[in-house]
Order: sequence, then structure tokens, then C-alpha cells
Amino acid sequence: MTSFETPDPYTYHNGLSSHFESESIPGSLPTARNSPQIPPMGLYAEKLSGTAFTAPRHTNKQTWLYRILPSASHRPFSALTQTPHQTFQQIPNQLLPSASHRPFSALTQTPHQTFQQIPNQLRWSPFDVSHESTFISGMRLIAGAGDIPTKNGLGIYIYTCGRSMPDAEAFYSADGDMLIVPQSGDLDIRTELGCLYVRPSEIIVIPRGIRFHVKLPTGAARGYILETYTAQHFELPELGPIGSNGLANARDFQIPTAAYLDPPELVAHSVVAKFGGSLFSATQDHSAFDVVAWHGNYYPFKYDLGRFNTIGTVSYDHPDPSIFTVLTVPSAGIPGTAVADFVVFPPRWLVGEDTFRPPWYHRNVMSEFMGLIKGSYDAKTAGGFVPGGASLHNVMAGHGPDAKSAEKASEVQLKPEKVGEGSLAFMFESVFMVGVTEWGLRTKVQEDYNEESWVGVKRRFRKE
Repeated sequence: MTSFETPDPYTYHNGLSSHFESESIPGSLPTARNSPQIPPMGLYAEKLSGTAFTAPRHTNKQTWLYRILPSASHRPFSALTQTPHQTFQQIPNQLLPSASHRPFSALTQTPHQTFQQIPNQLRWSPFDVSHESTFISGMRLIAGAGDIPTKNGLGIYIYTCGRSMPDAEAFYSADGDMLIVPQSGDLDIRTELGCLYVRPSEIIVIPRGIRFHVKLPTGAARGYILETYTAQHFELPELGPIGSNGLANARDFQIPTAAYLDPPELVAHSVVAKFGGSLFSATQDHSAFDVVAWHGNYYPFKYDLGRFNTIGTVSYDHPDPSIFTVLTVPSAGIPGTAVADFVVFPPRWLVGEDTFRPPWYHRNVMSEFMGLIKGSYDAKTAGGFVPGGASLHNVMAGHGPDAKSAEKASEVQLKPEKVGEGSLAFMFESVFMVGVTEWGLRTKVQEDYNEESWVGVKRRFRKE
């Protein structure tokens, strides 16, 4: 497990994909029915569906919320635009944005953002922290694929922020599930279902539609987000012949317990929605976090990456990197192929005999976006891939260890060795050909990445 500097102030349910019930006031959950005529304590029953009603039982996701006022109780949404100082302004008296008042587009895929698919390997230096931004205004779409309205694709974001969201503000994405990977700075996240404290070396998944608020208890923060637009959700990968335990174990995932807000004073609350890649805001007279009790299996969850049970060879050859998969979003019709995999490269022992121990050179039908949370990555020892930066190796783009790492791995005397101590790298892998946004192509790109990494690989061929 990871040894964290900051203690977690919250308590949790444990176990991914289980059905939980939680009440912040004893007796606030109804018994033996989901929607009684009058729920306990005068609450309103509201169903939150993460799948179609008729999805098979083993994939069906839903949670019943018992709240002070329904989430429908708000004024109309209107589009947001962003000012030069990273704050938002509402477009007045407009339900639909006009051509002259387009919504904030740093998150938008189309028509305000287009993806450029290019075959070059890309690497980015650490992204600058925007100290004036909140979590919402500090998000930038760097890459992605597919289409939001048809629920087919994904988006990859960088977030940097120096300010907590306003106390009376909530945010949700109608576009997809968000997997958030903090790189620096803790996130104190309140959701409709309760609170989670997320630190670097932990991840959190917030499913589509769940409202949340991000506070920065330790100051400025930076990290990565993978948003999947598909109807499928993040789940544990199948283990096959590994057996019934290993990799990420279900019992290590933590789910919040009910915790509601009901401010006594009359405050204007706002809900910011990410909808079709653009941002919209609505006001209401009650907190978005007024859920007193809930039960179901559609909820946010967090996971300590230090609990990952790493598995590798004990004989020869480096296994496929899929052996490091924490969570997967399976494709609808292609067995074993993922819309997105979340893969982690933690500290681990290398013991393979007569083996080139770093990940081998390869080209892949999948796209690979990598980030570094801390330390250094054992296959990139020549520098350039550092915490807070990223790389993208797209479909069939050749990649592997840089020249320095390859030479060392080819000549080193093999003995059991622990690599990655103090480091933590991860990968978003997808079957989609991932395109890059204009912002991604003009921000922190290392122009000499390919030449520095692989042009210097030595020729070793000789005729025997």
C-alpha cells in the first residue's frame, strides 16, 4: 500500500461492483420499496440510471437517491464562455448559444475542436499549473477519438488548478465516465453519494451524470483525466488462467458513504454541466449534494495504486503490458478489445533469464497515452519523460525503450532486480486511433522526441 503524507478523513464501503446502501441519518432509507408514496423524513426518491433499463442484470447500473429536493429543481441551463482570466461568464437570456456566443471550447471536440491524427510519436514536457483556475476551468482536452453524441469514443484531458471550486458550485459530465489520475496535489471531492479524498498514487472514477465538487486542501493540483463516452463502464479485467485473485482486487476499491449538505442560509447554488463537450450552467436554490441516503451499484470509487498486485514472468520474456491492467472499458462487440484500458507500471521485480527486460520494441493496433505520476520510467532513462508530462504512441507507431535504456538492457549482467522504486507510470490504452487537439499540438510538445529516443539506437547486425 502507498504511504501517504495526508491522512484520509473519510470512511468508505469496500468492494467494486457490489450493491451498497448508505444513510447519513438512521431511518432515512425506505424499507422493501424504492419509491414509497412519501419516503422517510419527507425526502424525494430519485433514480439514477447508468445503463438502459433493460441492460442485462450483470451489467445493469443504477442507484436510488433519497434527497431533500429533486435534481430537476433548477432554472434553465445556459452556455458558459471563458474570460482571459480563466473564469466563466454566463451568456445571458440564451438557452442556445449563437454563433457570436459559443460555449467554452477547451473541452469541446467538435465543431470548436478537431482532432488531428498523426503517425509521429509525441511527448510533452510537464504542463504548467494555472493557479487562477479551478478544476473545471483548468481542464484542457489534449487528445481523443470518436464522437460524444453517439456515445462512441473517448477524451484525454490535462487538468491544472490553483483554486478550489466555489462552495456552492457542482459539476457533472453528461458525456461519459471520468477516470481522474492526480499527479500533484490532493483532491477533496464531494459527490452526491458522499466524499472521497484522492491523493497522487490514487485514482478516482466518477461515472456519467454524478455531480461533484473539487476542493484543493494541499494547494495547486495537476493531473490527467480519461473520459469514456461509451455506454460501457469501467470494470475489472478478466483474469483468465491467472485465477480468482491478482492485479487489482475488488475489495481494495473504496466507495463513499452518504453525506448530505443542507445549508441553512439562502445561497445561490450553481450546477455546471459538460454536455456535448461544451459547458453550461444552471442556478438553483438548494445544494446539489442534498442526498441523505442511497442504495445501488452506480457510484464513484477510488483506488490506491500501491495495492496493485503486479504479476510478471518468473522464467523468460517480458509479458504483454496487458498484465498491468487495473480497469478496462470493454468494446461492445469485440472480445478482448478495449475502448479503454487503464494500465499502471508500479515498482516490480525483474527476474527473467536470457531476457531483454524492458518492454520490447513493438507496434500496436491500440493507441497508448502514457503519463508519469512520480519518479522515472525504467524504459525511458535518457530523460524527457518526467512527472507531469505525457507521451502518445498512436496506432502502429513504432516505440519501445530509448537508445540508452536498450543498450543498458542488452549488456547488463542479469540478476534479480527491482525496478521502479519510488516511481509510478500509467497508460491509457485504446483501440481507437487517437487524434490530438490544436492545444495539444502547440503546448509543451518536445519536437526532438523521436530523434532523441530512437535515431541513436545502435546497429548490431552482423553476419555470422
